[in-house]
Amino acid sequence: MWKSTEALPTPSPPEAPMHGLIADLGGTHIRFALCDAAGSIDHPRTLLCADYPGIQQAAEAYLADVAPGETPRLGAFDVAAPVDGDQVTITNNPWIFSIEDTRRALGLESLVVVNDFAANALAAPHLSEADLFAVGEGRARAGRPMAVIGPGTGLGMALLTPHAGGFLALPGEGGHATLAAMSDEEAEVIALLRRKHGHVSAERLISGSGLVTLHETLCRLRGRPLEPMTPAEVGASTDPLCREALDMMFALLGTVAGNLALIGGAQGGVYVMGGIVPRYVRRFQLSKFRQRFEAKGRFESYLEAIPTWVVTHPEPAFAGLAHLIAQLSEPRTTDHA
Repeated sequence: MWKSTEALPTPSPPEAPMHGLIADLGGTHIRFALCDAAGSIDHPRTLLCADYPGIQQAAEAYLADVAPGETPRLGAFDVAAPVDGDQVTITNNPWIFSIEDTRRALGLESLVVVNDFAANALAAPHLSEADLFAVGEGRARAGRPMAVIGPGTGLGMALLTPHAGGFLALPGEGGHATLAAMSDEEAEVIALLRRKHGHVSAERLISGSGLVTLHETLCRLRGRPLEPMTPAEVGASTDPLCREALDMMFALLGTVAGNLALIGGAQGGVYVMGGIVPRYVRRFQLSKFRQRFEAKGRFESYLEAIPTWVVTHPEPAFAGLAHLIAQLSEPRTTDHA
């Protein structure tokens, strides 16, 4: 499900390369690269969003650095936000932009903008075994839906279902669904946060800021003094309460991922992405993630048969965006991924 804007194409010589500009826009960083019609990716760069007033200026700075004087014909961007119409408002970032205005400003023939987890989902069929770290057992069933989920600045989710000889990405806002407790300790944490926020979403505790919130809440419950920490500091600390916070987040992620697999019938497998879990793969493997993933009562055997992988590819969204560039490069383009 994505929004595309197109201008009348300018004829190009047959030998001209089909360069595409791809961008992965999150709450904190924007990552750019160039790709061709075959999906080959080159010149990846990561920029800090706070250094630029908007996506146009960031893209211009990137192109001036890696391809001065050149203008890619096509663009495919993913954003950490819903995409519904021409105007895009980033969820954890002050940037707001018009897809059509951005296309014109950058001189692109076509610009596709998708939700970030739509791009991640589209990458799933193109990942190799070297890009995946298996957690638990299970075997993917061909022709069945797949699911992706990943904590980072927020908590993203999407389904990928076979469609018309390819795949259709179905992103959603599952990170804002209500979080359920599966242990007394989790119930205490959620109850304390509910009194403060009213609604406790999955993203409230399963994200970078969620890891900090978990640690702070555990400190309050245990009578420990609060010490300001970043998500990276909590994750790297050997302090028992920090370790408990990280383990609790992984367990909660297992509960939510199992729910997503059940709701989407994701017998093709569940891919765990995002900026947090791949940093702690061994710790994640030893956590309660897989136990919680399978803990669905009468449907435990159903979940046991579904494989779960941590995606270790450094930029999985780029693979999905390159797929979209390849679609735009075809003589006739479609209105869906």
